[in-house]
Amino acid sequence: MAIEIKAPTFPESVADGTVATWHKQPGDAVKRDELIVDIETDKVVLEVLATADGVLGAIVKGEGDTVLSDEVLGSIVEGGAAAAAAAPAAAPAAATPAAAAADAGEDDPVAAPAARKLAEENGIDLATVAGTGKGGRITKEDVVAAVANKKSAPAPAAKPAAAAAAAPVVVAAGDRTEKRVPMTRLRAKIAERLVEAQSNMAMLTTFNEVDMTEVMALRSKYKDLFEKTHNGVRLGFMSFFVKAATEALKRFPAVNASIDGNDIVYHGYADVGVAVSSDRGLVVPVLRNAESMSLAEIENGIATFGKKARDGKLAIEEMTGGTFTITNGGTFGSMMSTPIVNPPQAAILGMHNIIQRPMAINGQVVIRPMMYLALSYDHRLIDGKEAVTFLVTIKNLLEDPSRLLLDI
Repeated sequence: MAIEIKAPTFPESVADGTVATWHKQPGDAVKRDELIVDIETDKVVLEVLATADGVLGAIVKGEGDTVLSDEVLGSIVEGGAAAAAAAPAAAPAAATPAAAAADAGEDDPVAAPAARKLAEENGIDLATVAGTGKGGRITKEDVVAAVANKKSAPAPAAKPAAAAAAAPVVVAAGDRTEKRVPMTRLRAKIAERLVEAQSNMAMLTTFNEVDMTEVMALRSKYKDLFEKTHNGVRLGFMSFFVKAATEALKRFPAVNASIDGNDIVYHGYADVGVAVSSDRGLVVPVLRNAESMSLAEIENGIATFGKKARDGKLAIEEMTGGTFTITNGGTFGSMMSTPIVNPPQAAILGMHNIIQRPMAINGQVVIRPMMYLALSYDHRLIDGKEAVTFLVTIKNLLEDPSRLLLDI
């Protein structure tokens, strides 16, 4: 019996997807829950698993094809692997067209045992072979001809989505050749969103700098005890910024709001998106209710998202929504940047590299670890005074972390 392989049910935010990679070819044996095909959307790569043991039948949607939610991708011939293995041992007298049809099922072509074995060994889908035997039966000679046609056929085109995502394009120095590759769906969506933000938003950026001395001292003093206490969770800088940001969002609710038509939607929670770099591009998983999370919970959540992003395991639900975003270009050495707001959010905080710089402190020049902060915001919703004081609040909370505990 043939079982349909269907694309996953996409959420409302995802219109369609692209077949990225078929991990099995027609005629290959598959096991239940084995990965057989990847579907790339503009957010994540979705894995489609086999729902039964058998043999992969015809592929309906090839690599690079666009698919809709629940659309048929191909089929699995249930029990086909066992039938193919047992076929050579069958008695010759039983190999009549009627008997073969009864054993294989209505959806399976009638073929001689030797033809089935040869087709399996060469990855030939019997459904694509025209039988010349009695009653349309597929003979060994028919499969031999199909194998010859397959070998003489031109090589398939490079996988557009998977190839672009798997590795960066390398062109030799001094080589004037050009190589054209299609955008991945994620890169295309990023481009679309960035242009949308620039076109539909009155976006401004305000800057400040923060002295990281106290945060670095606190981290250095307690990082070993923190990791031991919280079962291997490491104490980084991002949790301090998330904590400071959520406290500032409580004080300036407009920064945590969004515009919906002519309405302003104020959120009574802080779902903070944390930008994470992956091989496929920048993704922004969301820490839900970050305002009620501890430093350990924040660090654990970020570490989990980072691993999932590297492994391509992030779920669509983990990147949907968000009321505020934090991005850290400092991990790549960025000194200063103007991050772009992620609509419909109203603001985004940019962290940068920590650099030892001479600073005037109480009339004395001292060396301090300094970081530039950038807040890009939608001026339609947030006034300049609010944006500046919001960023100053984050600066004050980080320069004196005890304020986070005392709520001052």
